[in-house]
Amino acid sequence: MSDDRDRPPAAAQARDGEVLRAEALGKTYAEGKMKTPVFDGLDLQVAAGETVAIVGASGAGKSTLLHLLGGLDTPTAGEVYVAGQKMSALSDAQRGRLRNGALGFVYQFHHLLPEFTALENAMMPVLLAGGGVAEATRRATGLLESVGLGHRLAHKPGELSGGERQRAAVARALVNRPACVLGDEPTGNLDEKTAAHVFELMLELNRAQRTSLVLVTHDRRLAHRLDRVLELHAGKLRQVAA
Repeated sequence: MSDDRDRPPAAAQARDGEVLRAEALGKTYAEGKMKTPVFDGLDLQVAAGETVAIVGASGAGKSTLLHLLGGLDTPTAGEVYVAGQKMSALSDAQRGRLRNGALGFVYQFHHLLPEFTALENAMMPVLLAGGGVAEATRRATGLLESVGLGHRLAHKPGELSGGERQRAAVARALVNRPACVLGDEPTGNLDEKTAAHVFELMLELNRAQRTSLVLVTHDRRLAHRLDRVLELHAGKLRQVAA
């Protein structure tokens, strides 16, 4: 594992407090005169090291919410703060740097670059942040070894199983030691046994790196393994009892 010298400044500042916050968040899609509100006045706070599951019916807006929290989409109302920084106050380039340093992303499909090896894919966020090749190699190798892929460093995604590809994606998401990892159904495309293994790895790395997790999932059994379960319903988040 990398040590705290590897943690980007924004993430380090948020480590002991709040890493993610949404205030009065709203999103409305407009097509011609037709307006479709997804949610309005939504609030969310995520503390350092906390794990949060977001559940809800298909079409409730869970993925949209995750994209707004990660700065991949722009809200029509409200604000998102990442590591204490207001996303709307940043330029596109600044938002990109903050996303790369303070956030990690894991999707249902791995989105690994097919022409690069597992090691090269995992190195990419460090290189994009300005790190050197030696540093990127060290961090990526350590994480890939920690998720059981030390023997697959030179293999390209097409040479890996579905579970191995997703584990490589988890390593890539964590290589910059982000303040928070956002996962959109990260185990939804895997069989039950492999999904459980990947989920356990994410929890283990969460504990080891003190990285917060916000996971969208349809699996309520897995969701209740996290610190909090929130249901997105009728445009609002509500706590789900354990």
